[in-house]
Amino acid sequence: MRINTRLLSHLVVLATVVASAASTNCDALKKEIADKLDAKGVKNYTLEVVTTAEVKDGMKVVGSCEAGARKIVYSRK
Repeated sequence: MRINTRLLSHLVVLATVVASAASTNCDALKKEIADKLDAKGVKNYTLEVVTTAEVKDGMKVVGSCEAGARKIVYSRK
């Protein structure tokens, strides 16, 4: 099997761009959710970006980013 090295280099660059865009996407989505909660008058809450494995009891998943590998969770203080 022959590997097209030009295609491979494009995929590596694309993966790098997607990874940095995904991090920005998580931050933007977290801010959007916080703005909506604030507009509804919700107080004393915490929003965190965690991996799927880090979601614990008492956390409500309110968004996902980075292709679903990270979750934005809501919990009360």
